[in-house]
Order: sequence, then structure tokens, then C-alpha cells
Amino acid sequence: MRALRALVLGLGLALTLALAGQAKAEPWLERAPDTIRIATLNAGLVRKGAGMLVHEMVKGSAQIDAVAEIILRVRPDILLLTKFDRDPAHRALTGFAERLRAGGNGLEGLDYPFLYQGPVNTGLPSGHDLDGDGYRRGPRDAFGYGRFPGQYGMALMSLYPIDYDRLRSFQRFRWADLPGADRPVNADGTPYHPDSVWGDLRLSSVSQWDVPVTLPGDVVLHVLASHPTPPVFDGPEDFNGRRNADEIRLLLGLIDGADWLVDDRGQGGGLGPRDLFVVTGDLNADPFDGEARREAISALLTHPRVQDPMPESAGGAQAALSGGANATHRGPAAQDTADWRDDPGPGNMRVDYVLPSAGLEITGSGVFWPLADSPLARLIAKDPTGGRRPASSDHRLVWVDISVDR
Repeated sequence: MRALRALVLGLGLALTLALAGQAKAEPWLERAPDTIRIATLNAGLVRKGAGMLVHEMVKGSAQIDAVAEIILRVRPDILLLTKFDRDPAHRALTGFAERLRAGGNGLEGLDYPFLYQGPVNTGLPSGHDLDGDGYRRGPRDAFGYGRFPGQYGMALMSLYPIDYDRLRSFQRFRWADLPGADRPVNADGTPYHPDSVWGDLRLSSVSQWDVPVTLPGDVVLHVLASHPTPPVFDGPEDFNGRRNADEIRLLLGLIDGADWLVDDRGQGGGLGPRDLFVVTGDLNADPFDGEARREAISALLTHPRVQDPMPESAGGAQAALSGGANATHRGPAAQDTADWRDDPGPGNMRVDYVLPSAGLEITGSGVFWPLADSPLARLIAKDPTGGRRPASSDHRLVWVDISVDR
């Protein structure tokens, strides 16, 4: 049965690639006039120690150049970067903004005058022994996994003004305050954490933001940015799997205008029924494959206020032909956004999203995943020396073009 499925998958992808060969080699260049391009990229710009990314921004590196070139080619107007280390003075982010402003390799620079990089839970000490090793320190004892505060952070870059006064963060929202919170339990059904710890845990492993951006015509677009934890790297209690799904449920509450939501300033409630928004980020959940609890991501993708443009790439479809775990996947390979280990798995998946709200016209979308024989494949190539670090990231930039008529 597996062999038959692999054959069918191969035939389908062969047709996809044949059609792709007739299309333009760089689909991200196709863009309707007077549209807004929104993108997200898990940049993989995470380092082992505080300040290391700042130093690398000054010194320069091949990875930073590759990430910058991808952005300069796709040229989003609003960009969320995940896995981008945060330092208190935002020197890494401002350094990267300068790198984009300078352009390079024949590409015109991009100037993002509006930046936001709020505090995150990754690496922030919780004061509890969360992993049960007898100590209250270490990356697994932080509110979100991290070796130092700000590791695995995220950042928003925009050509359009950010309304910083109305910006909302849900970094400190407690997991226990989520209605129906899926509390981790041991195999015998007892709570994984004592009540005193459970009541103090924060839901967001990184953070969740509602960033109002003012588009032309004074139209306000709420950029809902987040990076839920991967639903793996835990035990039978499924701590991360439950947390990932509940982080996505917080997003659903924000969209629904839930009255139980309270942001870090003490303001309650979510979005209004007429608010325009876009959900963006690495949600670490595939609606078809992997270990995520798929009910939450499926509810988001089918929510009546959310549009799923289902961005695709010929490169993603081609990459799935490598087999391994990909041969058993049920989801459309052309929609994959992460290039993970094929054997034994988990294989490639769709985990990065840009989801506009109803009321926004979608004019285009895609995933930056060039075909293997493209000159641009160098920007996403894996380390030829066998090392773990790819040229840019093991994720792909996802973009969606929208038109606003209000």
C-alpha cells in the first residue's frame, strides 16, 4: 500500500513540476499593482549565547546574506521574522534592517522604517523546576524553551506605520486562564505540574502580538503574530503538543473577540467584528501530517473570518520526491514550508502561515522554494559539508498579496 501511494504521489508531483516548468522561474515577481505583500519567515537566526547574533550582524555571515537576499527578492511590505534572537537594545534587528537597506548582489535595498521586537518568554526564567530535574534553571525551566532571555525571539518589519500605542501583547497570559485549557497529565491521569506551578505557567512559548499597521487610505490592519512551540521534544504527558494547540486556540479567541482575553496592559477582549487582520507566523502545526493536535490548526484554517490562500511552490513539490517520511504524508507537498529530515522523519510540512481575514482581497500568494536546478536554489541549500546549518533556514518564506477596498 505504501509503495502504491508513493507511485501515485510521484506521478502527481511529476505533473506539478511539468506545469511549473511552463511558469515563470520566479513567481514572486508577479504582483498586481496597488497591493500589499505580507510575508513570514522562520529565519533561523538563533545563536547559542546572548549577544552572538549582534556580533555576527556586525561581522557578517553567509547565512545572514542568504536570508537577506530572499527577503530582497520577494520584497514584502510587512514581514514577520521568527527565530530571530532578541537583545535588549535591539541591535541585531537594527543591524539586519541596515543590511536590507543596503541591498546587494544586484538587488535594490529595502528600507523598513517601522520595527517591533517585543519581549518574549523564551529563555525567561520561570522560577520553577519545570522539567523535573531537581533544578530551577536551564532552558527547559524557562517560561519558553531557551538558553537566555530573547533566544528564539521574533520581530516585525513594516514599510507602513505601526501604531505602537495600540499594540497589544499576550506574553504574560496564563495557560490556566484559557477556557478549557488542556493541562498536561501523567500516564496515571495526575497533573504533570503541581497546582502552584500550573497556575503560574504562561501560555505563549514565545509571545502573541496584535500589531495595528496603518495602510494607505488610513485602513488599519491587525497583524496577529505568534510562534507556538513545536508539538514535540516532550514525553507521554505531551506538554508541547497540548501547549501548541492551546496557543493556536488563543489566536482563535483573539479573532472571536473573546471576553476572557486580557493583554499585558490589562486590556480585555479581542478583535472587533469588522476589524481587518492577518494571522502570520510559524505555527508549528500541519493540518494533515506530523504530531500536532490538528483540531486547533484545522479550526483556524476553516474559521469563517479567515481565508486560507494555500500558497504553493514547485520546489516544495519537488523536494517531497526525495521520499522517506514524505512518501507517507497526506498533505499537498506543494504547500510545504519546512524542509525537515526525510529519514526517519518528520519530513517536509506546512507550518508557516499568512492568513488574511475575510474582507481582504487575495491577489497572489506563494512559497519561496526554488526548484533544485534554479540558480536561486543556493539560497535554501543544505550545508554541503554535512553540517546542520542550511544556507538560510530550514523554513521557507511564505507571502500573500492583498488588496484593501474599504
